[in-house]
Amino acid sequence: MIWIRTVAGAVLTLAALIVGGCAPTEAPDPRAGLPPAPWISRAIPEARGEIKVLPDGKREAVRYKGWTKADFGKFRTYAYDDTRPEPRPGKAPMPAIAGDPKKGRSLFLARAKGPCTGCHLIQGADVWPAGNVGPDLSTFGDRGLPDDYVFNQIYDPRHVFPNTTMPPWGTGGVLAPDEIVHLVAFLKTLKGPAPPEKDRERDPNTRPKPPGFGDNLDPTNNPAVGRAEAAEALWAKKGPAGAKACADCHAGGPAKAMKGAATRYPKYVTQYRRVMSIEDLLTVHAPETTGMHMLAQSAENLDMTMLVKMASNGMPVAVDLSTPEHRAAFERGQANFNKRVGQRNHACADCHTPGSGRGADRFLGGRLLGNVENGLTRHFPTWRTSQAQVWDMRKRMQWCLTPLGMNMLPADAVEYAELELYLTSFDKGKPISVPGIRH
Repeated sequence: MIWIRTVAGAVLTLAALIVGGCAPTEAPDPRAGLPPAPWISRAIPEARGEIKVLPDGKREAVRYKGWTKADFGKFRTYAYDDTRPEPRPGKAPMPAIAGDPKKGRSLFLARAKGPCTGCHLIQGADVWPAGNVGPDLSTFGDRGLPDDYVFNQIYDPRHVFPNTTMPPWGTGGVLAPDEIVHLVAFLKTLKGPAPPEKDRERDPNTRPKPPGFGDNLDPTNNPAVGRAEAAEALWAKKGPAGAKACADCHAGGPAKAMKGAATRYPKYVTQYRRVMSIEDLLTVHAPETTGMHMLAQSAENLDMTMLVKMASNGMPVAVDLSTPEHRAAFERGQANFNKRVGQRNHACADCHTPGSGRGADRFLGGRLLGNVENGLTRHFPTWRTSQAQVWDMRKRMQWCLTPLGMNMLPADAVEYAELELYLTSFDKGKPISVPGIRH
């Protein structure tokens, strides 16, 4: 069995596999334009973004349990060595077949394909949950648009709307031309007047925004608080063969020794010549000082990160954006925030910035999309009620981008670190409150 990481088609060497199983990830040096020393991932195996080639030649992604194993290597990623351009807008002739509205409706609702209802409301009590990132299509058939036009709007709308957030369903290969014909036939049946709405929550425009989860620092409300407090035992634990514990170098306990530390992360760490989050730093600092491994996405790493960050709760985020290293990293993170990637050709900005055709503060299906301008990072790591797990910002990035058809980067990749720095800039001055609790 062969293992590779598919960033711009790079193949792992045997040496890289032995030491970490992941190809180096590099950020350009902001002063000389040269890359720093290669970074070898120190994440748990399922968080490294690896692809394995099976004996029959098929390629399969190694991801977290329950996640898709599909390989999206055809589509560009956030990796700095992935210089492929955005796919050119595609067109196709409309197949000369009879469209079936019933098949079209099934495709419109199909979760494996979209679903289209993630962004568009249509008629039908079974259409739940529907989103409102895109326009209401409940009476779309009344527009009387030509079939060819509607077909190519679904196939790839960028010919008419170059800045659209709608995926190029045909160009990306999510929908076959025959399937789009069925969707066109269905959309033509959506005539007005739309029936009176019986359930205000079905319509995302009248649906109330979800309530919060109360006091996230209450251990009776947030299971992650107990996990973080239990990490004090890990703080005091000696490393292998009589090595030091965290407590030996950081006197006074974590609440005193780490007070204010989390306010400055992510930050550029000179020793490693890259931007790092606390989670990233623990992957190298812990084994170097105690002999203990704290791999990215491991329970030990997440729990220690929460313990460290809790010492800064209530203190304002104060990431540095003034040095050349931080400014260059910020700009690369901003560029990736706006870079369209994956099979669906989406950018973070499409969902998390406000404005016409953007998703922030709107519903994607039943999920209200966060607004980057309000800050998205100061509650991480966070207990996710839908998963019954603690997730840090990196796993949240991996989870968000995988359904969009982008291969994961390693959880400790510098690309994620610099994207996190950019996101954290919106939290500057706002109080840290870790661990968070979200659905």
